[in-house]
Amino acid sequence: MGRCDGRCTLVVICCLQLVAAVQRQVFDFLGYQWAPILANFLHIMAVILGLFGTVQIRSRYLIVYAVWLVFWVGWNSFIICFYLEVGHLSQDRDFLMTFNTSLHRSWWMENGPGCLVTPVPDSPLAPEDHHVITVSGCLLDYQYIEVVSSALQVFLALFGFVYACYVSKDLMDEDDSVDFINGLGSYPYQPAQKASHLQLQPLYTTG
Repeated sequence: MGRCDGRCTLVVICCLQLVAAVQRQVFDFLGYQWAPILANFLHIMAVILGLFGTVQIRSRYLIVYAVWLVFWVGWNSFIICFYLEVGHLSQDRDFLMTFNTSLHRSWWMENGPGCLVTPVPDSPLAPEDHHVITVSGCLLDYQYIEVVSSALQVFLALFGFVYACYVSKDLMDEDDSVDFINGLGSYPYQPAQKASHLQLQPLYTTG
């Protein structure tokens, strides 16, 4: 019963991770954030693998899923530090997210709740084929939206890691017990055979 409860909980966690990852992938595509797009794709594949391992009772798939979650927590922690500009990280180095292929930033920068975008015509700061805009009136800055999104990913990943370890250990213990029982079954019990009765014949000798 405990194993079933753990598996059911892990299935729910994987489904929540898939929904959150797909939602994040859409907005990263809109913002041309190529590094997060690649990371999200790998995460979606790993979650599908973990979901398959949970349903099909494959402990090895769950181990791979759990290992990936460690890297996923590290990646999202980096994103949190990046947008909060912790240490030497700065949002001016946005090429880290776009692989220096575009000048786009987070989609939420211009499309956040309550944001008012005003173009600045003929600005000398505008690169070629680009324009400068000002964003004002946002109820929540895009940095904090990205931080909340990454924090949600970390929260789900921690629960997924704990339950993946729990379910995989339970499955491996069950496999060991089955192998032990099968090992006993390979040596069937043979009852001791009764000694055969020998018919004694009288021995005659001639004198």
